Parts: sequence; C-alpha cells; structure tokens
Amino acid sequence: MTALVELRAIAKSFGGVHALRGADLTVMPGEVHALLGENGAGKSTLMRVLGGEFQPTSGEVLVGGEPVVFRRPREAIARGITVIHQEMALAPDLSVAENIFLKDLPAGISWRALKARARALIERLGFDIDPGAIVGDLAVAHQQVVEIAKALSRDAKVIVFDEPTAVLAARDADRLLEIIADLRRDGVGVVYISHRLEEVFRIADRMTVMKDGQVVGVVTPAECSLDEVIRLMVGRPLNALFAARGGRRTGDEVLRVEKLNAGRRVRDVSFSVRAGEVVGLGGLVGSGRTEVARLIFGADRRDGGQIFLDGKPVSIHKPGDAVAAGIGLVPEDRKGQGIILDLPIRVNATMAKMAPVTNPFGFIRQAAERSVVDRLAKALRLKASSIDAPVSSLSGGNQQKVVLAKWFHVGGRVVILDEPTRGVDVGAKAEIYALINQLAEGGCAVIVISSEHQELFGLCDRVLVMGEGEIRGELMPDAFSEENLLSVAISGARTAADRSPTAARPKVIAP
Repeated sequence: MTALVELRAIAKSFGGVHALRGADLTVMPGEVHALLGENGAGKSTLMRVLGGEFQPTSGEVLVGGEPVVFRRPREAIARGITVIHQEMALAPDLSVAENIFLKDLPAGISWRALKARARALIERLGFDIDPGAIVGDLAVAHQQVVEIAKALSRDAKVIVFDEPTAVLAARDADRLLEIIADLRRDGVGVVYISHRLEEVFRIADRMTVMKDGQVVGVVTPAECSLDEVIRLMVGRPLNALFAARGGRRTGDEVLRVEKLNAGRRVRDVSFSVRAGEVVGLGGLVGSGRTEVARLIFGADRRDGGQIFLDGKPVSIHKPGDAVAAGIGLVPEDRKGQGIILDLPIRVNATMAKMAPVTNPFGFIRQAAERSVVDRLAKALRLKASSIDAPVSSLSGGNQQKVVLAKWFHVGGRVVILDEPTRGVDVGAKAEIYALINQLAEGGCAVIVISSEHQELFGLCDRVLVMGEGEIRGELMPDAFSEENLLSVAISGARTAADRSPTAARPKVIAP
C-alpha cells in the first residue's frame, strides 16, 4: 500500500539553530499516527514543513509516492493536506458556512445552497450545528468541528491535529476521538499531536517520538508502555517525574473550610489542609472541584460556609480579600484568567503584590521590579529571551511558570492549583511538579485539582474525591488507584460521620 505522505530525512535550520535533524514520518491510509515529544522537540516544525509553511533545508516530501515541493500552505491543501493548529484559524465574526468555505467559495452559489453543503459536512461528523450561526458564539468543541468540516470540504486526505483536546472538556474530547476514528474508517490519514498520552494510547495506530529535532523511536501502543514512551521523550520514566517528598514536614493546620455551599454546585464541603501538605481534589469533570477552588478564592459567591486560616475565621468576598489573607489560585484557564498574554513577564509576575516594587506614590521602581523578577525567573528556571518579553511568546509550560511566579512573589500561606499542567509537555510537567513540592517544603498548604489521576497520586499526600458537589471520600497513599478513585466518585457512599458539619476528614477508602 502506498503511503499518503512521507517525510524523509527532513532537516530545517533557522540561522545557526537546527530545529530538525533528519526527521522521518510516514502516514498510511486510514492510520492515526501520533507525533510525540516535548516542546521544542521539532513536532510543530515538521508539521509546518508538511503543511507548506516552511521549506526544508534538506530532505524530501512525498505525496502518494511522488516527490513534491510546497512553497506555501495552499499548495499542500491542494494535495489534500490540512493542518488544524491548536490556535484555530477561524473568522469569529463570520458564520459557520462562511468559515468552512472561506477560501474555496464556489462561484455563483446561493446562500441557501452554501448552508446546505455546510450542514451536510457537519452532519457527517455527527453534530447538529446551525450553518448560519456566528462562529464566535460557538463553544470551543463546536469550533473544532467547524475546523474539521473545513478540512473535509477540501477533500483532505491527511489531517494534522495539533493538541486538539487541550481546551476541551472530557465529554467533548471523547467525541472528537470518535470523529477521528470515523475519519480513519474513511481512509483519511491522521497525524495526532498531544501531550495527553493516555488519549494517544486510545487512538493511535503508531507513535513517532521526537527529541531534539530527531526521531528517537517509532512504536505501537501494543508493543510499548506509557513509561517507555515517556522514557523516549525525556530520558526518564513516569515515576521519576515526581519530586521526592523527603524534605516535606507537615505542620499545623493552615486552611479549614466548613460547610461550604453554592447551590447544587457545592454542597456542605468541609476539609482542612496543613502546612507542608499537598491535598488533591479528584473526581469526574463537573464534580465541583473547580467551584470549590473559586469559592475559597472569592471568585464566586458562596451561599454559606466558613473559611478559617490558622484557626481564625476570615472574610473572603472577592479575590483581593483572598490575596490579602495569603491565598493564591492558579486557575484552570491560565490564558483567560491567570495571565495577561500581551503584557511582559515582569508585569505578570508582580501584579498580585505591587508594594515591594513601587514607591510611596505608587510608581513602579524598575530596578526593584527587575531584581524581583530576575530572581523568580532563575528560581523557576523560566525559559525566556527576556523578562520584558510578552507572556504570549512563551511555551505553555513557561506560561504556567509565570502564573506560579506570581504566587511565589506573593508568598502566601495557601496555594490552590487547578489543572496545573494542562497543555504542558512531559518535561515541563516535571519542573512544575518540583515547584509544587518546593511550595510545600516552604510551609505552604497546597491544594491540587487534576483530571490526571497519576498526577494526583504522584504529587499528593491524600486525595479528596468529589462527586455532584460533595466530598464523597478520601484516599490515602496506600489506596491510590484509578479504580478506587472512580469507585468513590461514582458511588456516593458516605457515612453518618462524613455528614457532620465539622467533619474535616471524610471516609478513608482502603485498598
């Protein structure tokens, strides 16, 4: 069988920087081929060569067995190759139908016929989206469907998905994987780039692993474990990503919440966290984990309940109250809520606590600001050309470090991290895990919310399991397993003691 596309010995240099060093990739008809590696491994550069954005310094691109030279993306699209980037290329003020056919608008077609063709493509994907709807009004998952429909309208034979589920909820991500399975059955070749390795193992037929611009392995899920893939990517196994806990000593209680309530989203939530302790909030998406974090931080209004710091009640009605009390939040949506992308690193890192870098009149003392941020950048191993660079110029892992820098600068007593490594490559995850451990070693009470169960088990001293707005149980390290966590999250079994208004330690689930 002839390959749909082949990339042979592709090299690409930018000045003296070698982004690709003889990389190979082959995609067969009806194959989902995962492309894996850390940020900077060369994945995106290789796909930009395939998509016609970059021309290789050396090497060969073949389509259907024939050598080709793409000088621009439109030439690749004409040969059936479409790249769907993580930042979707949609016109938010135009309709769904207009976006699908924007660059290939059939001459003389009526608006009714255009919508009918768009509807047929969307229905092929199993969705019911109004072709006349404005794209900017759609949910992210439906915008993703529009991107795929656009590729199908061009009769794409190869579709590249770059981190397609990074911003999707679990249910939407599952639906996208079903769509990709349908594309595979139709003979479409799919290149799938994702940091969610469990997802890759579900969908991929083969996996090409890159490191430092080179291919270091081509394997199948059947012949290679998750640990082995991570070892290929970063040179060490999964367990080695988590920092040792030997330096952590648990102290007195720092944070306690009692009977926290917010409608049906959060119901009678009570727990405590001690100094130097990392406590996880686990459960299914929609279980109330993020809502609890936002209530503690004052980002949402609560209906009832009390928050205590060092045994004393505190009044938190807005985020400013939480920051003043020593509580920090790394939000789930770092781009929308945690950082201001267009502002420099130095501004983002210090904005939560301005006093150390301003004079009595409120003006920035630039020397003090630079000194503080230089120290933070060094401590957090921030990779950036300059602290004056906009945060938008950084990788996902380094953007997350800027959010963490803000709370290292504040120096609070409690730090809540909601999905701290979402959209971050494996190597950057290890660095963020070490920083979380560093916060705990410094005496912080740390709360981690994560949908990655292995992350919770590797980081946390115990995990509180939520379901339908309640804490349904607690897992200690000897009971850490995905089966136990899901069982507690779904079962809803709680004892009378758990329902006590002052209960801070829910039921312990034995292995």
